[in-house]
Amino acid sequence: MIEVSNFTKVYDLSRKQMNELKTRSKKKIAVDRVSLVANDGEIFGLLGPNGAGKTTTLRTIATLLKPTEGKITVNGFDVVADAAKVRGTIGFLTNDLKLEKHFTPTYTMGFFGRLHGMTPEAIEGRMSYLFTYFGITPFKDQKISELSTGMTQKLSIAVSLIHDPQVVIFDEPTNGLDIITAKAVTEYLKQLKDQGKLVVVSTHIMEVAERLCDRIAIIINGQKVAFGTIEDILSQEGEANLEDAFFSLYSKYSQEVVG
Repeated sequence: MIEVSNFTKVYDLSRKQMNELKTRSKKKIAVDRVSLVANDGEIFGLLGPNGAGKTTTLRTIATLLKPTEGKITVNGFDVVADAAKVRGTIGFLTNDLKLEKHFTPTYTMGFFGRLHGMTPEAIEGRMSYLFTYFGITPFKDQKISELSTGMTQKLSIAVSLIHDPQVVIFDEPTNGLDIITAKAVTEYLKQLKDQGKLVVVSTHIMEVAERLCDRIAIIINGQKVAFGTIEDILSQEGEANLEDAFFSLYSKYSQEVVG
């Protein structure tokens, strides 16, 4: 379970950033008093346009950033006070994950498994399972530099899941993937849900959210503007599909200035 209570994240801006954002303020409120709960056994979606605050929220849950205000816990562990315990229970996949191109998939999985304190036997078992599922086995001893983009992305997913985490967080899980790889990823997310795990995904693609998510939160300008099942939000906005409901919300909130 993830519990987010009145989470706020404020960044200090450099003069260059102030110029780029065309603002006189020396601070930017990236996320403003967001509260939500995501439960085990569900796929929870965090939706919003680029720059809405989705990635900031996920990085804070994953202990890569610290909240300016508010509290976030993962399975009862505080992301600041118990950061090491949080990292042990989550798998976090972001586009920022860079794999060493001179290593092989086998070496890379072993390296990350050892970082998580896994035994050689446990690493071998998880690696065999994930390599088989994602079709990495024929390429396991090639250098990562020799792999296709899709295969490298699948390896990144496998690396994030090596320790069989209870909470899985994917930032834009299908972004840039070919249709076959994207299908394999989304089907695997459903399997994780069926195993009782909590899966959190951020996306700006409404079709992905509508197909995958049990509940969603929509963030615009750093603020949570909708929360609940897709049916709840469609009913709230009086729309027939999530894309139309999203644009209805966006038209209401996109011009508001946070902070």
